Amino acid sequence: MIKVGIILGSTRPGRNGEAVAQWVHELATKRGDAEYELVDLKDYDLRHLDEPNYPAMGNYAHEHTKRWAEKIASFDAFVFVTPEYNRSIPGALKDAVDFLYAEWNNKVAGFVGYGVDGGARAVEHLRQILSQVSVATVAQQVALSLFTDFENMSEFRPAAIHEDKLGAVLDQVLAWSGALRPLRAA
Repeated sequence: MIKVGIILGSTRPGRNGEAVAQWVHELATKRGDAEYELVDLKDYDLRHLDEPNYPAMGNYAHEHTKRWAEKIASFDAFVFVTPEYNRSIPGALKDAVDFLYAEWNNKVAGFVGYGVDGGARAVEHLRQILSQVSVATVAQQVALSLFTDFENMSEFRPAAIHEDKLGAVLDQVLAWSGALRPLRAA
């Protein structure tokens, strides 16, 4: 069975992403077509990129990096839940990607963005970043607006249409993950 990590990309106190990631996990798990796991960056205590060696070498010095590498290596695919901060992704998410290399290779990612403009610019930036670690990205994405999908910009109340959009993201992630399986096995 394909294993999909739903990565919560914000570590900010009071973040909206926790409710969004739980929503993604709940809807994904109901499908019964893959194994879905919620992965919260806060649980990995990743500091600002503190590894002395290049990630492509795979020679990690710190326990937090080794634990992160083991977790990411265990997945076939990902759904990233990211806010948009100043037209990009949070620094913690950028560092989390940058810590590793081979563990990301030949996998696929889908996206759920949120922010004033639905997190669209953050998702586009994340697509570019992930391409450098050989992660394929799917076209479908969910764009949640702080104005229409969050009451008072804080209490998550997604419009019903987003369930269908998330379904399309997951369909593509699973299809691409299956197609990339021979590359991961090589």
